[in-house]
Amino acid sequence: MNATLIRLRALILKELQAVLGDKQSLRLLIMPVILQLLVFPFAATLEVKNNSIAVFDQDHGATSNEMIQRLRQTAAFTEIVQVHSEEEARDLVDRQTVLLVLRFGPQFSKSVKQGSPEPIQAVLDGRRSNSAQIALAYVQQIVGGVPLDTQAVPSAGLVVRNWYNPNLEYFRFIVPSLVAMITTLSALIVTAMSVAREREQGTLDQLLVSPLTPSMIFVGKAVPALIVAVIQATIIIAGGVFGYGIAFQGSLPLLYGCMVAYVAALVGVGLFISSVCATQQQAFLGVFFFVMPAILLSGYVTPVDNMPHWLQVATWANPVRHFVEITKGIYLKDAQFADFSANVWALLCIAAVTGVTALGVFKRRLG
Repeated sequence: MNATLIRLRALILKELQAVLGDKQSLRLLIMPVILQLLVFPFAATLEVKNNSIAVFDQDHGATSNEMIQRLRQTAAFTEIVQVHSEEEARDLVDRQTVLLVLRFGPQFSKSVKQGSPEPIQAVLDGRRSNSAQIALAYVQQIVGGVPLDTQAVPSAGLVVRNWYNPNLEYFRFIVPSLVAMITTLSALIVTAMSVAREREQGTLDQLLVSPLTPSMIFVGKAVPALIVAVIQATIIIAGGVFGYGIAFQGSLPLLYGCMVAYVAALVGVGLFISSVCATQQQAFLGVFFFVMPAILLSGYVTPVDNMPHWLQVATWANPVRHFVEITKGIYLKDAQFADFSANVWALLCIAAVTGVTALGVFKRRLG
């Protein structure tokens, strides 16, 4: 083993000792992952459950009663509140007791029987627009399934099959994305705190007078971040497979190989933050300054396709967006390298740009 590798190995071991050297550090790296794995699949969901809706039934006919009974049977709504006036319905919405109000007119069932059904009025709580729109879609599906006397028997039916998630269980989307979310935080925090910690503890001068070059210091700071990310990703994958029953469909070596490119892109960002910050507290705040927009623009919260075109183009500079797509593809549908090669090349380009920039800033600050 030549002298360069010996020095590099010593620096990596030193960094690992700082990150994983005691039980408290290990707990801080592992316990949050387990807690997020337990909480996120149930809390970070766009499904509408355990909500109440109000019904203002001025008809009390057979058709409206049938629709109301079907609404009672769905798991999306735990309570159907019967109201008897517009003022009562308005009060329930104002107090956020119900998510929406359905109103059946006084001639609804009679009109349906005569072949000219009246529309059903739905009043939504605009303060909870996303949940209300999803709840309205549920209501439309349920109400639309009630056979009317004037409806002809359909000659053909539409059978829907959902690939990769047959029951549309939302946690199957969340758990693979957690691999990207948690490795993002761990890789950034480990690298962003490293140089700032050296500067704060007064050991940076010791590194400067050592035989280590800035490039070697850069690599030595990056490897521990990769090791921590791999450990945390493995915990999430194991939890998804054995805890939630989400079968891992793809190739683990392919996922870990893509993770190397992803962590390399994050290391450049982390070391740039670390190089321009004087304290660990500043570095920690710098990480969250980057993480929040990166997650919002990754497609994890809202689809990238829903964003304006100029913002969709800008997301190609966001490494989190690419790794979320890679992780979901490999985990859920056994995607091959050709399916997401553009994302990998984008990660490598981001890694090159951020790495060169961080190394330049690091050298200048050391000089």
